[in-house]
Amino acid sequence: MKDNDRSYRKTAGNVVLPILFSMFVISCGSKEPSKSKVPVVETKPDTRSPADKIPAFRKEISKKAIADYKEKTDNPLNDWYFRVRLFETEKTFHYLMKLEYETIEGIDTLRLPNFGTMPVPVIQKGPEKYSCIVGFLDKDKKFREYKKVYVKNETLKVTAIKHYAVSTFLKEKKEE
Repeated sequence: MKDNDRSYRKTAGNVVLPILFSMFVISCGSKEPSKSKVPVVETKPDTRSPADKIPAFRKEISKKAIADYKEKTDNPLNDWYFRVRLFETEKTFHYLMKLEYETIEGIDTLRLPNFGTMPVPVIQKGPEKYSCIVGFLDKDKKFREYKKVYVKNETLKVTAIKHYAVSTFLKEKKEE
């Protein structure tokens, strides 16, 4: 019986040891990168308000008027106009208004509110002769009146029609 026991042990050793060795080699030679070698990148949600995402200054300033309203005056002897033009400045929400009525010229500023979208200034015909409404398109593309430019008693005038303000609030945590 002793011979049979030895042969059994010899056979079991010959079978089990190569299997264990193969499993060891396979587990050590894994092609997957270990988790400690992979860099972990944490992404934080952008908590800025939409208004904070619009740059305060322009990279390029257009030399051409970005909005223009022009109406010929009734002067029969001269080629004169009532005209309002808007020009970009270095500040994204500030514009230079150049005004003209016949030989009278003037300038004014237009400061648009930051609603979290790039500003779109617009000039529309006003209710009176030689008048126009300067405003902007809101985020829903709706025209918002801001200033009225008009002629009264042969004098060029600018009046604010409406005022706009933007405010942001931080979310408050609810107590449980």
